[in-house]
Amino acid sequence: MKSDAVEPAAVETNGEVMAAIEENPVERLIIADVSTDDAYLTVPVGDAVSLSEWR
Repeated sequence: MKSDAVEPAAVETNGEVMAAIEENPVERLIIADVSTDDAYLTVPVGDAVSLSEWR
């Protein structure tokens, strides 16, 4: 069986990533690369996994 492997992407070594909790009617975890425009993702806090669960 042949895998669907792809070439590794180039990684920015000078990027700065930050996380925050937005406390609107629904709490959301926001993770953003502040060194790049529009590079962020959001997820409801209830759907986020802890670091130990992710590993």
